[in-house]
Amino acid sequence: MARKCFISFKYEDIYYKNYIQNILNVNMVDKSLSSPINSYNEEYIMQVIRRDYLSDSTVTLFLIGNNSAENLGWNEQRYIKRELQASLYHGAGNTKNGILGIVLPDMHASVFAGAYYCSDCGASHSTVIVDDTTVVSEFSYNYYIPNNKCAWYEEDKYCVLVSWDNFIRNPQIYIEQAFAKRTSPIANKTKVRP
Repeated sequence: MARKCFISFKYEDIYYKNYIQNILNVNMVDKSLSSPINSYNEEYIMQVIRRDYLSDSTVTLFLIGNNSAENLGWNEQRYIKRELQASLYHGAGNTKNGILGIVLPDMHASVFAGAYYCSDCGASHSTVIVDDTTVVSEFSYNYYIPNNKCAWYEEDKYCVLVSWDNFIRNPQIYIEQAFAKRTSPIANKTKVRP
């Protein structure tokens, strides 16, 4: 079944957005902006995005590139932050979206940093750097939702994360994983404004 997907991205990563929309064979209803909203009024722009693009979408694809980090500041990240906040909001006229973070090739080594041995449980865990140096806090908090464990497993994370290469091999699998998170128990622990 086709999911209604909104793509949140920085303009520097428009190549990947266009690739998903025009080249990749994805069974989705594209709810993304096809052209900029003709206004300089940020509140109006976000009102239009929420009303016309996000209100009936079910999955937000967040393209994680070199310009997606929280530490670049509010002014640089205001649209991504607000798009993810709107995606996480569940209320009148808006349902919560599943969030799929797609790590673009230039960020792969910065996010996927290998494995480490855990002295608490004796197991090996993957090192995934999802923090203010790689993504906005709206994503990092809902990927690493606080818990009292030594690691996070899929059921502990609301956001789904995948590399670009894995995503383009089979995008439907990851879109469905993000869609399914909307009704999983972890959906009750998300935070709209971390």
